[in-house]
Amino acid sequence: MDLVIAPTPLHPAPRLSRELGVPVLLKRDDLAGVGLGGNKLRGLEFLIADALAQGCDSLVTGAGPQSNWTMLAAVACLRYGLEPHVVCYGAGDAHGAGRARGNMRLHRWLGVDVRFTGVAERSSVDAGIEAVTAELRAAGRRPYPVPRGGATPLGALGYVRASVELAAQLDMLDEPPADLWLATGSCGTQAGLVAGAALTAAPYQVVGVTVSRPVAECSARVRELAAAAAALAGPGPDLPGMGTGLPRPEVRDGWIGPGYGVPSAAGEEAARLVAVTEGVFLDPVFGAKAMAALVADCHAGRVRGPQVFLVSGGAPTLFAGPPPGAGLPGGEA
Repeated sequence: MDLVIAPTPLHPAPRLSRELGVPVLLKRDDLAGVGLGGNKLRGLEFLIADALAQGCDSLVTGAGPQSNWTMLAAVACLRYGLEPHVVCYGAGDAHGAGRARGNMRLHRWLGVDVRFTGVAERSSVDAGIEAVTAELRAAGRRPYPVPRGGATPLGALGYVRASVELAAQLDMLDEPPADLWLATGSCGTQAGLVAGAALTAAPYQVVGVTVSRPVAECSARVRELAAAAAALAGPGPDLPGMGTGLPRPEVRDGWIGPGYGVPSAAGEEAARLVAVTEGVFLDPVFGAKAMAALVADCHAGRVRGPQVFLVSGGAPTLFAGPPPGAGLPGGEA
């Protein structure tokens, strides 16, 4: 599969580094390729290849109305001749023709079959995916169901591969990074990075900042997915093996703000800092919150050595709500 234009750039952020007092490098997976880029493309390379190998003619997945995952899954499916079907939680009244914004506008423009569960609970998507999959099978189709975020061991292999890519880029640096930061939602990206770090004997600690689930749930999900992804990867010519095994996942709490999928004051401030210093836009509900955590740790003197930050994409969500900073609740947990 060639969804990802690899390697994605890893470059220093000199002005941001001066502001934070530590060297920061940006891993630009927002420039990954298909669509408007983003981290989800790496897992989709494996998932779509598996769907095609099984002779499937459609893919069913889901998430929220502004999900970068579902948008990238849909456009990737269309590129390879699979029919995408998307299930979103909530009501669809605000996302119809002429009213849709951000990622939902792209779904509508692409002509994707989008269903709404009518329930605000995110977990309602899971039953919705099962229902649409059953409907398609009953009609004689061959659907390929994928859970929210593509968070499966196979999907996590995308970031095992990315870890090998990153290892080659880090070999060119004078000093290895101490940490690799990212936003953690469905946990597949961090799981792949944790497995990849172990398999490549990486010098850095993978630091996930939860923007969705409680820390204990994230940690358990990351470890389970990482172990399964590592087992799928196995040792190879570029992977020396597990050595002492997987480390305990590091997941930071306190940065979800007003809630999942809602911008936070600290995140908006951090995203603006990155934009004005480096000309890089972070999405408001994932990357911005993770950057806020890194900024806080730098200002508090809690980090030492170079830091890598994964820019995971999500540009369409910048056009999905009020202007940045408008009407945000004060404070940050």
